Amino acid sequence: MIVQSYLMFNGRCEEAIEFYRKALGAQVTMMMRFKENPEPMADGCAGGPAPDPNSVMHASFKIGETELMASDGMGGGKPEFKGISLSLTAPSDAEAKRLFNALADGGKIEMPMDKTFFASSFGMVADRFGVSWMVINPLPMP
Repeated sequence: MIVQSYLMFNGRCEEAIEFYRKALGAQVTMMMRFKENPEPMADGCAGGPAPDPNSVMHASFKIGETELMASDGMGGGKPEFKGISLSLTAPSDAEAKRLFNALADGGKIEMPMDKTFFASSFGMVADRFGVSWMVINPLPMP
């Protein structure tokens, strides 16, 4: 079984993926726009308005070895990511700091990067799209 994150960016999907490409080295593995749908929708999903044909219907991208999926959804407004964080494990303190700072560009630091009892580096940041990230370089387990 595999559990994957599916992020709905409400009209900012392509912008978000480009940000993750630059900040985290994300690699796009697939992107389809609503206009490329082989079975075009007459109306929007769940009774909503028809989506912008140029918006992203579905995308897949990899950050490191992890595959994430994303969409513009119906593009109905500001995306909201509540009650969930993505955790990013870095191989060194320097890399943790670099990744944290890249995600913080235009975002909001929720917990500054610092040493903790469980990590030589740990911090929490909400990126410019509102996605919450925990960046960690964990201490070795005893």
